[in-house]
Amino acid sequence: MTSTSAPATAQLAEFRAAGTDLSERRRSGVSRGPLVDLVRPSGTPDIAWDASGAARISAFTGIAAMAADPKLGAAYPGLTAAAAGLATPQIRHVATLGGNLAQRSRCWYYRDPHIACLKKGGSLCPAREGNHLYGVAFDLGPCVAPHPSTLAAALMAYDATVTTNLRQRLTMAQLLGDGSNGSVDHALAPGEIIESIELGIPVANERALYRRAISRSYAEWPLVEVVVRAVVADGAFKFVRIVSGAVAPVPLRLLAAESAAQGAAANAATIAKAVAQSTLGARPLAMTGYKLDLLRGLVQDLLERASA
Repeated sequence: MTSTSAPATAQLAEFRAAGTDLSERRRSGVSRGPLVDLVRPSGTPDIAWDASGAARISAFTGIAAMAADPKLGAAYPGLTAAAAGLATPQIRHVATLGGNLAQRSRCWYYRDPHIACLKKGGSLCPAREGNHLYGVAFDLGPCVAPHPSTLAAALMAYDATVTTNLRQRLTMAQLLGDGSNGSVDHALAPGEIIESIELGIPVANERALYRRAISRSYAEWPLVEVVVRAVVADGAFKFVRIVSGAVAPVPLRLLAAESAAQGAAANAATIAKAVAQSTLGARPLAMTGYKLDLLRGLVQDLLERASA
């Protein structure tokens, strides 16, 4: 998240910008070792716009600042809605975009310093045979913890790319993987730091919405979350993008649901077909079947609202 390469001495260190997640992990003893504090390069704006109207967002940009930016909201409404909906006002005020993308698993087995798991160098995922009530409903790999980043799901919906101090224009899939490697939450190499996120040219007349299902009213991680983007013209879905978070080890683009709606009439019958396809490929665990009902409900709600 800086504009210069990380020093060699920092290759095994942990990087901190706001530290909202890292501080918790260090208090519990899950994370140890040296820290490298990241400093925003001087003169780096939160959001820069190119001549085509596309945005480039610094990884240091605060989540609250993203949520409140009117120009960003007009161009990428699904992204700002997701930013406004995550965590609490206090956390959104200090947390950064880069930190949200690079945060670690929220699984309680991972967060317990006395329990070994795949993400801490162990050989098994204790949640798979243990309490996985908040685990995945699309079982894609050995780890059954859902990916924790809300903004990753929103950025996937916008085909955003990530630039680091080592690589340029990584897709969300390249940054986060496909869920088959249970030992990591992202594909950043040691010493690699997110610098910025690039978005494409905004889509005209887009309607975009974000919604999450949670187990209590405030300050809770999502059980399921969905971002829907749509362009409706002449009574039909001319453009549809649907991405879900909290249901798999990585955010999932619901391609079958998109295909069911793309080009079809923006009516109840089309929405019902898309909803039915939204759980295609799901493999829920013993305790996570309820997430599929939540997913279908959110997809239906957002498509209905986007087409109204």
